[in-house]
Amino acid sequence: MKRITLLIFTFLLINSCTKKYIPRNIMAVEIKEFKMDSTSIRTIQVVDKDTVYYAGSIGDFGFTTNSGKTWTTKTITYQDSIIPHFRSLAKNGDAFFAFSIANPALLYKISKDTTSLVYSENHEKVFYDALHFFDDGKHGIAVGDPTENCASIILTEDGGDSWTKIDCTNLPDFIEGEAFFAASNTNIKTFGSTVWIVSGGTKARVLKSEDYGKTWQTYNTPIIQGNGPQGLYSVDFFDENNGIVFGGDYSKPLENIANKAITKDGGKTWTLVSDKQNPNYKSCVQYVPETNGMEIFAVGKTGVSFSNNGGISWVDVSEEGYYTIQFVDKNTAWLAGHNKIGKLVLE
Repeated sequence: MKRITLLIFTFLLINSCTKKYIPRNIMAVEIKEFKMDSTSIRTIQVVDKDTVYYAGSIGDFGFTTNSGKTWTTKTITYQDSIIPHFRSLAKNGDAFFAFSIANPALLYKISKDTTSLVYSENHEKVFYDALHFFDDGKHGIAVGDPTENCASIILTEDGGDSWTKIDCTNLPDFIEGEAFFAASNTNIKTFGSTVWIVSGGTKARVLKSEDYGKTWQTYNTPIIQGNGPQGLYSVDFFDENNGIVFGGDYSKPLENIANKAITKDGGKTWTLVSDKQNPNYKSCVQYVPETNGMEIFAVGKTGVSFSNNGGISWVDVSEEGYYTIQFVDKNTAWLAGHNKIGKLVLE
């Protein structure tokens, strides 16, 4: 009798572990919108269903802890005259790190009681695009356009208190016109000690490091490329092998020519998703948590799109334009755009 009970328990355990996730058929979504005057928001950090932080284009850093009923905002200025244009925001423990674009590059650490400048860089070509921390909390990475013949990449190994720029001798060469897009803070993806970064312009490549950014490999993609607004804008990975990239041509956002691709080998090779299948240009793509890599959302100024089969086919679910999206769980996400933040709740 005990043996039979054990066999039944083992069968149920195996069956529950191998049970496939059944993707949802989402045809439309409703987004609750919060107006944020005079600021363009391309980067957010989600804490929970009620709490989201943002950094905006007028030196503003703000948050809500009650699902948008009230907002707290502070403005950061540099030397009393320079207003940082933030497009990158990352959370590490209880501290936030906001990075501005353009010259001078300004990276701030923002905690409950203090705001301090932890990195700055002066160069006529300086332009930092995205910022992320690794899961261990000690290592972090930010990426920017070339000031020489390579990407601008800075690293931290002490949780963000100090940052060091990698010398070009330790990075892949960039050709003239290859750079990055500061569109959503999602052209970087970290997973364990691995990081992927995607480029655009004259090339649309994937830069990959498996040792917190110390050494790098590069992989070509079939994404549209060749001039300034073309290329890769966003990358996400479900696990160390399965990932998706998205982008297109910002100057022709209604086109969907060679603007999305998937990988099953960690980014070494990429397969285009058919041009006959929408969506068109998007600035951010994200896997939905707890859906086994099947459900994906992509957002951009052209609206919001959804896939329930790992990015192979898509349906447009909202015409509302947003720059970026970040999920709390499989049913809740926060979005940000021009003069607004949105909250999406799925049933």
